[in-house]
Amino acid sequence: MIGRTGIALGAAALVAGMTLAAPAMAQFAKPEDAIKYRQAAFTVMANHMGRLAAMAKGERPFDAAAAQHSARIIDTMAKLPWEAFVPGSDKGKTGAKPELFQNLADVKTLSERLNGETGKLVNAAGDLDALRKQVGATGAACKACHDKYREM
Repeated sequence: MIGRTGIALGAAALVAGMTLAAPAMAQFAKPEDAIKYRQAAFTVMANHMGRLAAMAKGERPFDAAAAQHSARIIDTMAKLPWEAFVPGSDKGKTGAKPELFQNLADVKTLSERLNGETGKLVNAAGDLDALRKQVGATGAACKACHDKYREM
C-alpha cells in the first residue's frame, strides 16, 4: 500500500516529468505556423536592430535606455526562431534557401554565434562607442547566416 508520502512523491515526479517534456510537446500544428513564428521573430529583431543601427550611425539621437531596451529584445528574439526550422517548413514563402534545411548543424553554429553577439549587445547598449562597435559585430553575425541561407 502506498502512503501519503508515496502519493506526494509520485505526483511530484509526474509534474516534473510533464514540465521537462513541455518543450518537446510545444510543436507547431502546421508547417505554416512554424514559418510565421520564425518570420515574426526575425521581423521584431530586425526592427530593433534598425533602431540601434540608426543610433550608432548618428541618424537618431543616442538614448541609452531605449538602446538597452532594444538590445534586450534583440537578445531574446535571437533565441526563438531556430526551433521553428521543423520538417515541412521549407515549403512556401519562407525566404530561406533550400540549403538551409540540408545544413541545420551549420545553422545551429551560426545561431550560437548570433546569440553570443546579442548577449554582448545588451552589455554594450549603455555606451554609444561600445554600441557602435557591437552593432557591427551583431550585424555581421546576422549577415553570416543571411549570406549563406537567405534568398534575397
